[in-house]
Order: sequence, then C-alpha cells, then structure tokens
Amino acid sequence: MKSFSRISAFFGLIVTACAAETNATAPLSSHIILPAHFKPPQVFENVNLLRTINLEKGYIKETINVVIENVDAKPQDEYYIPFKAELISKVGGLEVRDKKAPERLKFRTELVEYDPYSSTQFFRVTLLEPLKKSSQQTLSITYHVLSSLVPLPASIQQQDQQYLVFTFSAFSPSAYLTRKQKTKVKFPTADIRDFTPEPERQGSTFTYGPYENTPAGAELDASVRYEFTKPLIHATLLERDIEISHWGGNLATEERYWLTNQGAKLAKHFSRVTWATTQYYNPPTSALKALNVPLKIGSLNPYFIDDIGNVSTSRFRSTPREANLELKPRYPVFGGWNYSFRIGWDASLKNFLRQLKQSDTYVLKVPFLEGPKMSEGMSYARVELRVILPEGATGVKYHSPVALIAEEISLHHTFLDTLGRTCLELTAINLVDEVRDKDLVVTYTYPFLAAFRKPITIFLAVISVFATAWAIGKVDVSISGSSSSGGGGG
Repeated sequence: MKSFSRISAFFGLIVTACAAETNATAPLSSHIILPAHFKPPQVFENVNLLRTINLEKGYIKETINVVIENVDAKPQDEYYIPFKAELISKVGGLEVRDKKAPERLKFRTELVEYDPYSSTQFFRVTLLEPLKKSSQQTLSITYHVLSSLVPLPASIQQQDQQYLVFTFSAFSPSAYLTRKQKTKVKFPTADIRDFTPEPERQGSTFTYGPYENTPAGAELDASVRYEFTKPLIHATLLERDIEISHWGGNLATEERYWLTNQGAKLAKHFSRVTWATTQYYNPPTSALKALNVPLKIGSLNPYFIDDIGNVSTSRFRSTPREANLELKPRYPVFGGWNYSFRIGWDASLKNFLRQLKQSDTYVLKVPFLEGPKMSEGMSYARVELRVILPEGATGVKYHSPVALIAEEISLHHTFLDTLGRTCLELTAINLVDEVRDKDLVVTYTYPFLAAFRKPITIFLAVISVFATAWAIGKVDVSISGSSSSGGGGG
C-alpha cells in the first residue's frame, strides 16, 4: 500500500515550473523515470548558499539563493534538487530563476526520478545556457510545502493559544557539496517555546550556521515549536468556472470550495456562549470566522451559498478603486471542522477580452486563482479550472502561470445550445494564495457567423413553434358522418 500511495502521489505532482505557451493538447507537465540507483553527477558545487524558511503563514515557503560552480571539464546545464519521498507530494510552486536577472524566463524543471523504494526524489533544473568550466551562476529557488505543520498539543480549549511543530534539516537539501551555507527560519511571533539544535536568535528569526564543506545529501535534524493562533485554512478542492458571453458582454465567475481547518482540534464541545463573549474583545483564535475576497474593480451581482442555502452574513463593497466581498460562515470553523460553499459574481467582459485586429482571434486574460486573501494564508490541494468559451470557438491555446497535471478540451451544454460550448479544463495541485496575482491567457478563434448560431437557433425554434401551431390548427378534428335518407309512410 505504501508503494501504491507513492505512485499515486507521483502522478499528481506539479512536475514543471516552466509555464511556456502551449497548445491545449499538451499539458504543462513532464517527467523522466530513471533507475533507482541513479545519482546526480557531481559536476557542480554550491559555493555559497542561503536558505530561508518562512513560517509566517499556514504553509511553508522556502527560498534558496545559491551560487553554483561548474567543477567539471565540460559545460553543464543540468542541476538537481533533492526531496524526501514522503515530502515530494506536498511540494508545489517550484520555480528556479537567475538571481541576478529575475526578469528572464524561469528555468525548466522536471521530476526526473520516481522509484517506489527510493527515499529521495529529484527535480532536474535545465539552465538557459550551459555553464562553462569554473564558471558560476546564482540561482533563486522557491517552493511551498503544504500540510506539513503539526499542532502540538493536538487538542486545545476553545480560547487557548495554538502551537505548531515544524521538523526540518538545518542543512539545506542538496545533491552537491556545499562549501558554505546558512539556514534562516522566520516566525510570525517571537513566542518560540521549543527548538533543537541551538540557533542564533534575533527577534522572530532563527539562524542555523554557517556550516562549511557539507557533503551531498547530509542532514542535521532540527525542530521548532512556535505560537500560531490562527486558522490553518486548506481547500481540499476548488472548482472554478469562468463563463464567457460575447452577446451579453459578461464574464461570469463561480467558485465552489471544500474547506478544512488543519489546526488543533477542540478538547471539549464547542460553547456558543463562550464564543459570543469573545466577540466583544476579539482575541486571537484558531477558528476561521470570516473570509475576505478581493475582486476586480467593476465586479457586481455577488452571491454566497452553502449546503443549506443562501448565506446572508456577507457584505459586498464596491467603489471606483476597489471591490471586496466579505464572507462570514454560518459557524466558526475550528480545527478539524469542514465548511463547503460557493460564491459567484459578474464582470464586464471588455476588461478581460480583446480582439486582434483584422482577425477572428480573441485573447482572454483572467486570474488563474482568485478567492480569499488572508493574512494567515490559504493553500489548495487541488484546483479544477474551467474556462467556458462561446459555442463555435475553435483553435484554443493557453499560457498557464502554474504547472498543470491535466488539461482537456470538451463541450459544455447550456440552454439553447446546438452542439455545445467549447470548454477548456485545467487541473493543478499544491497551490497557495500567492498565485492570485498570476494570469491565465487563453486565445481562441470565434468566426463572425458563429456569433449568430444562438440567435438563429432561437429564431428557428420560435418559427417552428408557430408553424407547428398553425399546422395543428388546420387539422379538421370535427366528428362527421354520412346522412342517409329513408322514408316510412303509413
């Protein structure tokens, strides 16, 4: 079962951070399976490495700035990043850039090994240009780790503070010799109760190191326990629909959430009285009691519905400078509790769509992810995005800001459709709320005559109804019989 779960996790990985323009028939995913005994060639050395672990949100963000040097006689362009097998399925948003030229394209990354019995997996980074002998380059590596913070104690009282445990290696994971390195850990507060080994402390930041001449694959176990009295908001699934209407000039968005709070559970039953009294002085709490959803300027007609029905405890504020939807669930969501709901809104299509000159080609630019924006952060295990285009749209291509595990072109049937509307379906995993600022670009061809498909369908349907009614009216349904004359006299 353990091997099967690892194999299942492998096929659900984000395996590339290179979001190049692609046809919709080619998803942004790539992997190469290598033998279990594979080891990265020792053609690089890490000259200087600084690793920063950010624990200020409900998920882990790691940034590694490293100066690499080619110690081989030949030019090299393949750099490997190792991860533990049990961690690899929780890693998302892996990006590698040139630290000195961040505006350049991201380097291509691939998951290059998976073996059920291997304890280590590798991402392979392909440099934009091969690095010559004794040459150096500075890489900036960023990624997120989801669902790896453990509440301790696992159960708390309703008003207690919440503490999380994070276990890691003070040595940065590396497939190469590291001549010099440091690891910094940033906490949300200075309340850190337990830690090993002894770090250098400066306010809410710990520093481990410097360490010199660390061998490839070396580890130094470390653990911290720190205060985080906020909800750990995690969406096990988000279904997001974006529907385009050329005739109505409207872009309709609907999002369906399945949320859970991964924080500490309640040690006793929930007390409504205790909860009501805390609302007067608003202390920190591990419960989720509200969600803030910033929308694009000009958004209108929002709604908030859960499993019971319409939720009236929402507030929508729209000004010429901002649009904001404030949601308040029917009940506070404590650790281990779930809450599912859906929200939606409309927006003017002209703010997202443009037509190329002298062409039937349209370019749609929409956020890949919107949703709540919270100070404690929010993570998504799986996001399923559907872009529903007008009926008759063809030649669909897209440029995704995130790596995908699946894509599909299908037909979506709505009222008065003939063949169905073209639908682009994209699936990604292990995302965080930082993706909010990244746009999905979709191009498609929509011929002029295709725009009249639905009006013609409606016209023909109305004509057929009247024709049918007229034909039925001409049918003689009266009952008549032949009259016979006869006489009887007497």
